[in-house]
Amino acid sequence: MTDHKIVSADDHMDLHVLPPDLFERRLPREWRERAPRVETNDRGMFWTVDGKVMGSAGPQKGMGIVWAFEKAGFEDDGERPADPVRRLQDMDLDGVHAQVIYGSPGGLPIADLELKDACTRAYNDWALEFNSADPERLCLLAYLPTHSPEAAATEAERVARNGHRGAVIGVFESGVPVYDAAWEPLWAIAGEAGLPLSFHFGGGTNLVHARPNSWMMAAYVSALPLQLDECMAAMIFCGALERHPGLRLVVAECGIGWLPYFLWRMDLMFDTYNHQTRDYALKSKPSEIFANQVYVTFQEDPVGVPLIGQIGADNVMWASDYPHPNSTFPDSKREVENLIAACGPETARKLTRDNAARLYGLSAAL
Repeated sequence: MTDHKIVSADDHMDLHVLPPDLFERRLPREWRERAPRVETNDRGMFWTVDGKVMGSAGPQKGMGIVWAFEKAGFEDDGERPADPVRRLQDMDLDGVHAQVIYGSPGGLPIADLELKDACTRAYNDWALEFNSADPERLCLLAYLPTHSPEAAATEAERVARNGHRGAVIGVFESGVPVYDAAWEPLWAIAGEAGLPLSFHFGGGTNLVHARPNSWMMAAYVSALPLQLDECMAAMIFCGALERHPGLRLVVAECGIGWLPYFLWRMDLMFDTYNHQTRDYALKSKPSEIFANQVYVTFQEDPVGVPLIGQIGADNVMWASDYPHPNSTFPDSKREVENLIAACGPETARKLTRDNAARLYGLSAAL
């Protein structure tokens, strides 16, 4: 029986549900005529900017997708997840006290980088407005620019100052690898501000890609979580985490079944190569850096749950993935009860409440 408040560490706010006037209302006057907006044609509703389609908007009917809230009998009106009142109602139905939410503005295909940065700021300001409906239950993360490490550092400083409790970097969208020294100001700012940074799965594959109505879609989605191993290894071995001990890195929706082997292998390679390294030699083993500074999220992972003792229960956070089709909504409480049965109440509390609540300052959940 679940007797604690549940925190989901990875839920979503997709582009198609964002308020149609989000950018027009919040962009500075000089950008408003070019603001991303929703337009309708004979094929449906779309977000557009400078005459180019950015992505779909509104209800996603006829696309073969069954959203999590539809499983509970709610119609897809294209707005529900972005309405804080109804989102909180869904959380109540699901038995979830608080959500850490990932948005998707970073990949907006806007060629004008000044406009793109202005849109990112507008989105992050709206995210704070969204969270204000119930700050102890809603934690929509900020999104950082990816085209420029300098722009990312500037925005990280701004969102931390404004009250955001975490931020996302679209690690696969950037042309500057995470081990590049250009990112050092961002790591320093986030570490000093106590702003957790997240890498979320999505991208990184070479052979397979998102191709609807093809076998490739299944192959692509199967491989996605494992693409984050490279990012994690780079952040650890390049010394970014060790140089900034206050920095906390969240590797989101990567699952956990593969981690014991990967942690073992990183330590093995540390023992094999670290003494030969001329650019940066770690002082601590990768598994120790992971234990001190890295968090991972998972949904349903029957392979990984029995291995949590080899990963570290303090580093793992459960997520419902609302409102995506494979979400545990509206039965998340049952999933948490399964975790209690599998790993005991103390470990289950860490996975489904304590770790996320402490990382993001959701004190009312504790």
